[in-house]
Amino acid sequence: MASVILMKEKKLMDVKLGELPSWILMWDFTPKDTVEAFQRGYYRYYNNYINGEKGSIAGFNMVLGAYMLFSHCLSYKNFKHTQ
Repeated sequence: MASVILMKEKKLMDVKLGELPSWILMWDFTPKDTVEAFQRGYYRYYNNYINGEKGSIAGFNMVLGAYMLFSHCLSYKNFKHTQ
């Protein structure tokens, strides 16, 4: 017999494309829950890439890449007018 998993407890990789909008609408968007979600993401990133047994430059490269992408998006208007 297949086990029944509630929609709210499914991970993103287990959600089918048609179920995605209803899965996103089940999230809580209160300030407290949003802060907790960012904390979970930070601790997951930190434990996987910074505090891991095999520390490498990969974690730093991800932060650097995200910063470069964010910086480019902010100054895109200026880049667009110079070409």
